[in-house]
Amino acid sequence: MVVSIAASTVGRWLAADKSRPWRYHSWQHILEPQAFLERARPVLRLYEQAKTLLEKGIWVICADEKTSIQARKRPRKPDPAVPGHSVHVSHRYKRMGALNLFAALSVADGNIFGTCRLRKRFVDFQAFLLGTIIPQALARGVRTVALILDNSTTHAPKQLERWLKEQIEANGWALNVKVYWLPANASWLDQIEIWFSILQRKLLQPNHFERLGNLRLDILSFIAYHNETAKPINWTYTVEKLEQKLGAN
Repeated sequence: MVVSIAASTVGRWLAADKSRPWRYHSWQHILEPQAFLERARPVLRLYEQAKTLLEKGIWVICADEKTSIQARKRPRKPDPAVPGHSVHVSHRYKRMGALNLFAALSVADGNIFGTCRLRKRFVDFQAFLLGTIIPQALARGVRTVALILDNSTTHAPKQLERWLKEQIEANGWALNVKVYWLPANASWLDQIEIWFSILQRKLLQPNHFERLGNLRLDILSFIAYHNETAKPINWTYTVEKLEQKLGAN
């Protein structure tokens, strides 16, 4: 009908139709609904009952790692936002190293417990459990830790539960640790991921840290600040919603 159409004209058409062909939304189909439900049901029940369970001596926590958090030193500090202008950040930077944050979320009260490590091996996760989580559980006087984890190699699914049992017996702790493994590819069911996104938005962007020690200190300070007014996550995804999604009885 026409020899050519200006790009600006196409842009106006797309804007009028509210079409955004350059944007996309990814999704993932659950391939084995029954197997997914078998792992997801207990986790969702723990979320629902976390406060009541804590009163009974069962502490529900979600643990995971935020890996490769880079410290980037820019030629100058970001210019703060002013009316009409956003924060200005230099495009150039020098890499000052990276940290891995091992963290756990207490589902009942929203408190965060974390430590930074240079690597993300199973031995680093073990150190996090022994140095941070177990002492906190003993200080709280709980009888059982309900530990929610994904299946990453850092958590060594084939070794972790046996190792935990050995540590409890060797140290004579009056404590039991029950591990609840999330379904594969189900990070959206892990509440700690919500807090990781808060950390990313409120502290790690824009990324400007003079050295790796500053990054570590700022992360731990952010955790302490968060815990001063911590609240449980308003989690609304229930077992019933998942069953309805999957067409389960």
